[in-house]
Amino acid sequence: MPASSFPSVAPSFRGRIGHDARSGYSAVPHRYRLHLARSCPDCLRIAVTHSLLGLDDTLPIGWLPALPDDGDGGYLALRPLYEASSHRHRGPAAAPVLSDEWSGRIVSTDSGEILTDLAHRFDRDGANLRPTGSGAAVEAVALLCERGLDAPAQRAGLAGIAPTERETALRSLLDGLGVIEQRLADRDHLLDEGPTLADVQVWASLVELDTVHRWHLNAAAVDRVADHPRVWDYARRLARHPAFGRHLDLAGIDRRHRARCRGEEDAGAAMPIVDWARYARPRAAVSG
Repeated sequence: MPASSFPSVAPSFRGRIGHDARSGYSAVPHRYRLHLARSCPDCLRIAVTHSLLGLDDTLPIGWLPALPDDGDGGYLALRPLYEASSHRHRGPAAAPVLSDEWSGRIVSTDSGEILTDLAHRFDRDGANLRPTGSGAAVEAVALLCERGLDAPAQRAGLAGIAPTERETALRSLLDGLGVIEQRLADRDHLLDEGPTLADVQVWASLVELDTVHRWHLNAAAVDRVADHPRVWDYARRLARHPAFGRHLDLAGIDRRHRARCRGEEDAGAAMPIVDWARYARPRAAVSG
């Protein structure tokens, strides 16, 4: 089993929040609840977005433990929601979840669509996380994270693959990092003067790369990954932002990784690229 390989779960629910009551799910304060585990990269993206939008008093979060606890990659706490939303639901009761407090049912488990709806429908103070006309660019960055960072990073650390396959995966990862490095040559953020959903997407992938996938790379590979100074300075800069760093759960990420990881630890595990612990806040300060 590959590193950090919790089951990949296709979204079971894909409801959307609209701009008025005719949409079925209207953007009403206090109607919805998020259910998130900070150890999960998709949940981390949603948590950061929630903080950037200042939604603590508008859309509460139910925090889940770092590790799924119902035996099949899901959460016992989410099982009633899944069963209320889909009779005899098959598959894990997985996070993230956006639920409707009015009906007691799930609106969406699609992390990308949850991010978009939060940015579109709950931006009360002009955070502008998805600037006008940036939709295609945000989607392109999300695809870059999936295919140019997350997937090749995991493949590059797999045990038992041929050296040529490992090098091909590593080259894909380096190409993805190179795109971001070039983009940051003349700017602090990817699309705008401040953080957008594109930055949230990339930052969570960089956290996962350094805290999980790095453990399965050799020292030479980690040196090549680290040789993107603008990328990692950018990661540190975002981590200093309270909406980002406050959600770093390094112990939880480590527990989640070790619980299912079957990869082999390599020399790259010796030293992180970023000292994430400098930016993480104690969980007691942000729980609930």
